[in-house]
Amino acid sequence: MKSIFRIVSFLEGVSYLLLLFVAVPIKYFQGKESYVKLLGMPHGILFMLYIVLAIVIKKEMNWDNKTLGIVLLASILPFGTFYIDKKYLR
Repeated sequence: MKSIFRIVSFLEGVSYLLLLFVAVPIKYFQGKESYVKLLGMPHGILFMLYIVLAIVIKKEMNWDNKTLGIVLLASILPFGTFYIDKKYLR
């Protein structure tokens, strides 16, 4: 389960960065919304999967509520999921 969470964490982080730093600037500077629509749905699915897996994996990793809160908070910060992978999942 940990390896699945690491993969989802990585993909969620990459999709978030692409959405923030590629699709959103293209939307506002060039007026093309297609990139946001293209990347938005996969990112949303990965985000929800990240949250669910973090809650499920809490017991396996022996996380307390504070650690789980940090893991969940990291999902809304750019580069946060990469930090979680390095600090808590390796």
